[in-house]
Amino acid sequence: MLFWGKCLICCFLLAGRKGFLDDQFSQLQKLQDESTPDFVIEVITMFFDDSENLLKNMARCLEQVPADFKQIDAHAHQYKGSSASIGAARVKNVCATFRAFCEAKNQEGCMRCLSQLQQEYSLLKNALQYLFSLQQQIKAAGGSIPTQ
Repeated sequence: MLFWGKCLICCFLLAGRKGFLDDQFSQLQKLQDESTPDFVIEVITMFFDDSENLLKNMARCLEQVPADFKQIDAHAHQYKGSSASIGAARVKNVCATFRAFCEAKNQEGCMRCLSQLQQEYSLLKNALQYLFSLQQQIKAAGGSIPTQ
């Protein structure tokens, strides 16, 4: 019961309260079933890998003189799409702002958005890893995670 309590608190914080995730994450969870018990973890792990590559690529493009705003915008567009597909609402919203700064060729605004994206990604990753850790503890204790 203690594990479930922690898991529910974590889900609550991830869902609406902190705005990390939107309903798309629930839709992703519904795709997981007994035949694919690790589906969500696998998708999120790919998102983590892609995120780290995109953040590095955006930083590299911003360091160029002059900054390659077209390429930065392409990376921000890709990141916005991947974050939307897993329900990472706050990351998606920062990406939208980032793209507006790219269109305006505003390097200072892009630098602020990159910093904010790195922070939002870190918060999201830590929260999701904690959620997955709690789920593994529940399973290890003989419990089960209901599929929706």
